[in-house]
Amino acid sequence: MIEGAGADAPSRTLRISGRDPSSGTWRTHEYRLPDTTHGAYLDLYATIAGDFGTCVPRSRRDAGSASSRTRYEALLTQPLSAQIRYGYGDPAVLQVPDSPRTGSAGTYYLVVTSNDAPDSFPVLRSRDLGQWELAGFVFPEGDKPGWALDGEGRSDFWAPELHHVGGEYLVFFAARAKDGGELAIGVARSSTPCGPFVADEKPLVADGVIDPHVLVEPDGKAYLFWKHDANDRWPALLADLLHRHGELTVGLFPDLARQRTASLCQTLWPWIRTLPPMERFLALQPLVEAVTSDFLPFQQRLGGLVQAGMRQQAVSIARDVLEAMRTPIHGQRLAPDSRSLTGPREVVLMNDRGWEAHLVEGAWVARHGRKYYLFYAGNDFTTADYGIGVAISDSPLGPYAKLDGPLLTSTPQWSGPGHPSVANGLDGQPQLFLHAFFPGRTGYKEFRALLTVPVAFESDRVVLR
Repeated sequence: MIEGAGADAPSRTLRISGRDPSSGTWRTHEYRLPDTTHGAYLDLYATIAGDFGTCVPRSRRDAGSASSRTRYEALLTQPLSAQIRYGYGDPAVLQVPDSPRTGSAGTYYLVVTSNDAPDSFPVLRSRDLGQWELAGFVFPEGDKPGWALDGEGRSDFWAPELHHVGGEYLVFFAARAKDGGELAIGVARSSTPCGPFVADEKPLVADGVIDPHVLVEPDGKAYLFWKHDANDRWPALLADLLHRHGELTVGLFPDLARQRTASLCQTLWPWIRTLPPMERFLALQPLVEAVTSDFLPFQQRLGGLVQAGMRQQAVSIARDVLEAMRTPIHGQRLAPDSRSLTGPREVVLMNDRGWEAHLVEGAWVARHGRKYYLFYAGNDFTTADYGIGVAISDSPLGPYAKLDGPLLTSTPQWSGPGHPSVANGLDGQPQLFLHAFFPGRTGYKEFRALLTVPVAFESDRVVLR
C-alpha cells in the first residue's frame, strides 16, 4: 500500500512514500506536475505506476491495441482554423436540402464542442462531405449568453446541435452557469443555419445537465433528450469515502494494483478536493479506471458492504456513490415555441450494461419507418473502452430495448468513437457521424477527428453497410 503522500497545490509537487513493489524497500519519490492538462496527469500517474505498482492509465498502456476492424471514413483530421482549438468533438450534422429540382444532396452543416475556447461552437459547411469551410461561430468571442460562464480555463461550452424547428434554426447546447456551478442547457436562435445566433435569456433545462439532443418529427413535434451529468460527482464521493474509511479498500478492489491505486487517490484526496471541478476530475482518473475496469461487480461489492452494515456515515456516502453512478438520459416534449418543455418527463436510457460502465451519454434518436433508433456513447471517453451503442423503440420516449454490446468500438487507427449524429449521405442513405481520438492522444482538450460510417436500419437492429 502507499501509506504517505503530500501535495503542494500551488507548485503541483507531490511527495509520495511507499514500498517498492519489487524490492519491498521503503522509498520516497518526488513528482513535478508540469501543467494541469489531462495529458500531464496521465503521464504523472504512469510514472507513479512504475515506482509503486499502481495501475497504469489505460491510454498510456495500450495505444493502438484495439481489435475492431470497422472501416471508418475520416472526414476532418486537422483544424481548419486556429480558432478551432480542440477539433470536432460531439459532432452534430444537419443536412439542409436544395430545391428538389437540383438533384443535389444539399448543404451539410456541422457544429462541434469548443470547451473553453474564446469562440464557441464552430459552424462548418460542406456540399460533398469532403471539402469543409468554416462559416462562423454560434457565439463569437465576446458574444456569449448572459447566463453562461465565460473565460479560458473557466467556461465549458459542450455538445451543440443545430436543428430546423418551427421555421427557425436553433442551436441547443450545454454551458456552465455564470456562478461556476452546474451545467445547463440553453437555446440560441437564427433565421439561417450560419447565424447570427441570439441566445435565450435563461437556460431551457438547468441543474447539472448536458448533451442535449432534439428529435423533430415529420409533423413538426419535437422532443428534447438530455443526460443528467454526475461524471465528476461519484469519483469525488468515492475518494472521500475511502479517505474516511480506508478499511473498505481491500473489500472493494480485489487485486493489489487497484488497491494501491485507490489508496493513492484516497491519500491525495485532501489536496485533490481543493482543485477546480474539471481538474479534480482529471486528478481522479486512476480511481475512475480502477472502478470501471469491472464496473458492475464493483457496484455489487459496494452495495454488499452497504447491506452488511457499515458505520452510518459510511453507509450514507456509499449510497450517494451508488446513486451518482447511475446515468439517466431523459426525454420530454418540446413546447411549440421551443422555450419550455411540456408533457411527462421520461427516463429513456440508463447505464446497466457492463461495457457502458459508469455512463451513457451523447444520445441521438433517428426515426426510420415506425421505429426509433437511439444511438448513444458509453464508458470513459478518454479510453479505448468508449464506444457507441443502439437502443430501439416504437415511440420517441420509449421504452427502448438495447442491442447486445456496442455497435462501434475502437480500432488500431481510432480510439474512443463516440457522440454520434445521423444524416443521409450523398447516396441518400443514412450515415453516422462521430468523433474519435488518435490512439495515444486521448484526453480532455485533445484533438478529436470527425469520422463517418454508413449504416442500415432493420426492424430489430442496426447494421454497418
